[in-house]
Amino acid sequence: MSLVRGCTEADAAGFVLAGGQSSRMGADKALVELGGQPLIARALATLREAGLEAQIAGARSPLGAFAPVVEDAGLGPLGGVCAALAASSARLGVFLPVDLPLMPALLLSYLVEHAGITGAAVTVPSVNGFAQTFPAVVDRAALPLFERALQAGRGGCFAAFQSAAGEMGRTFSILPVELLAQAGHVTHPEGLPVALWFLNVNGPGDLARAKALVPASDRVS
Repeated sequence: MSLVRGCTEADAAGFVLAGGQSSRMGADKALVELGGQPLIARALATLREAGLEAQIAGARSPLGAFAPVVEDAGLGPLGGVCAALAASSARLGVFLPVDLPLMPALLLSYLVEHAGITGAAVTVPSVNGFAQTFPAVVDRAALPLFERALQAGRGGCFAAFQSAAGEMGRTFSILPVELLAQAGHVTHPEGLPVALWFLNVNGPGDLARAKALVPASDRVS
């Protein structure tokens, strides 16, 4: 059963951003294992658990066996967002980086539901008062503005999100995750505190920390 209540399946589509260079990891992060699974499999499973059709935006290794891959031009995360939105007919694109393996599906569901109800151009979470760039729920109508920013050499996602929302005259929603958790709207299946949901697995040290938090038998289904 879908966890997404505010949107139908046709309204939202999920994408794992997996086109990064993985220079600090020394290997493709998408294929690094955590809890007995490659990170790409964990991210796809999280999107699916949230009731979303899941695809991959960008890839440095052959990842087609895990899910359909939308090729990008290697222009960073904003390039992946643009390629995914251009390939999708859904009104909302839900973007989860491959290196956020502890993100709970319930948070994605809540962001999608909020975006569907409010009509925000972009919806992201915040932690400890700091807005996060991802995960993000983006209205496909913003695509031309993102493409223009990319063509102008302004490849920063957060700035592009802010600018597009302003130009569209629509909300850039930032939801404080601590308040959502305190109200019981979002939880983590392993009881991890909110700050750890956003643990970014960029290098071997980050991976070791994540492995200490995730049992070897853990598998997102």
